[in-house]
Amino acid sequence: MTLTIEARRWPMREPFAISRGVITEAESLIVTLTDPASGRGRGEGYGVTYGGETLDSMAAQIEQVRADVETGATREELLTLLPPGGARCAIDAALWDLEAKRAGRSAFALAGIPTPSPVNTAYTIGIRSIDAYQTAAAARSRFRFLKIKVDDRDPFGAVAAARRGAPDAAFIVDPNQAWSVEALKALAPRLADLGVVLLEQPIKVGDEAGLDGYRCPIRLCADELIQDIADLARAKGRFDVINIKLDKSGGLTQSLRLAEAARTAGYGLMVGCMGGSSLSMAPAMILAQQCEFVDLDGPLLIAEDWPDGLLYRGGVIQPPAASFWG
Repeated sequence: MTLTIEARRWPMREPFAISRGVITEAESLIVTLTDPASGRGRGEGYGVTYGGETLDSMAAQIEQVRADVETGATREELLTLLPPGGARCAIDAALWDLEAKRAGRSAFALAGIPTPSPVNTAYTIGIRSIDAYQTAAAARSRFRFLKIKVDDRDPFGAVAAARRGAPDAAFIVDPNQAWSVEALKALAPRLADLGVVLLEQPIKVGDEAGLDGYRCPIRLCADELIQDIADLARAKGRFDVINIKLDKSGGLTQSLRLAEAARTAGYGLMVGCMGGSSLSMAPAMILAQQCEFVDLDGPLLIAEDWPDGLLYRGGVIQPPAASFWG
C-alpha cells in the first residue's frame, strides 16, 4: 500500500471572521492510501489551528508514521502512533474509506448504520457589522439552524439583527471563548428571549469553574474545552452538550468513542467541523447520525468544493455517494 499527501487551499466565499481572527482560505491535507488489490481510500485533515497545527506540522506527523501505515497499520494501531489532531484524522478517514472498499460495504454499515439518514446542518454567519448580520441571516433563513459568530463587542445587537433577518431559525451563538463568565450571565437571559437554543464555548478554557452552581437559561456547549474522553470531567455540571470534531479527536474512530462516553455521562451531542471540503465532512456524517446538533457547513463556506462532493439542499445534507467516500 502506498500513502500520498496533497496540500489543498480552498478560497472562502467571503472572509470568514471569528473572535480569534479572519481567514480567506481553508487549508487542508488530503491523504490517499492506494492498495492495488482494493483501490484507494481518501481522507482530509484540516487540523486544530488554535492548537498550532499547520499544513507543515501535519505533514511531518504523517511522514513519521508513513512506514507503519504503508505496511498495514490498522485504525486501532493508529491511535497509539499519532496524537489527536488533523494528521491522524486524515489517515483514519482514508482507512475507513479503504476498509469499506475491501469489505464491499459502506463505511456507515461498518459503523453499524445500514441506512444513513440526511441531516440538518447549521449555517455559520461570521462576524460582521451589525446591519450585515440581518442581511446574511435573511439570505440563509431557510436553514433550520443558524450559527452566529460573535465576539465581546455588542453580541446582543448582532444576534438581534440576525433574528430580524431570520425570524424562524433556531440560533446557535458561538463567541469562541470571547466572553467572561460575568458577561455570559448577563447576556444569557436576553439571548434566550431571542430564541437562542445553544451557546457554544462562550468562556475561555480554564474559566469553567466560574460556572459551578450556575444554571444557564440556554444550554451550554463545550467545544475547545473537549478534545478527548479525559476532558469530559471538566465539563461535568457546567456544560450540557459536547461539540465533537473529527480533527480535534483525531478521526472518526476516536470520535465515535468520545460520543459514546459523552452520551453515557449524560451530555447531548453536537458534531462540528474546523472547516474544509466535503471530504472532511463525509466521515463526520457517520457521527452526525446520533447528534442533536450538526454543524458540517464547511463546503458551503468555500468557493469551490469537490465536483462529486456532498449534496446540500436548504441545509439538509445527503449522505455521501459511495463513489465519493465510504
